Amino acid sequence: VQLQASGGGSVQAGASLTLSCAATGRAISSYTMGWFRQAPGKAREFVSADNWSTGTTFYTDAVKGRFTSTRDNVKNTVYLRMNNLKPEDTALYYCAARDNPVQPLGGYTEGSFRSWGQGTQVTVSS
Repeated sequence: VQLQASGGGSVQAGASLTLSCAATGRAISSYTMGWFRQAPGKAREFVSADNWSTGTTFYTDAVKGRFTSTRDNVKNTVYLRMNNLKPEDTALYYCAARDNPVQPLGGYTEGSFRSWGQGTQVTVSS
């Protein structure tokens, strides 16, 4: 599956953005879809994972209650709605796909996902 992320931008703190991740080549209905982010000078970190087989979405604590991952299997697209953005959310955001429905022991990491999009920049100013 090939992934194309979009929707990033520059916003003020407290604003909202919705990122999109359009998939081609395979249907995402049988994939766990993840979002990761990488801030300047930092390692890529997990944001969310939407496990299709269990219907469960996991979020890192830093975004719980503010970010929501959804999917549209007809459009073959995953979304990340980000509300109440903070300067610390500034990062390059990546979407990723995992074809193994089993949740990894210890949680989702970069290595849990095989397919990656190119990243979309989110910049939040105070």
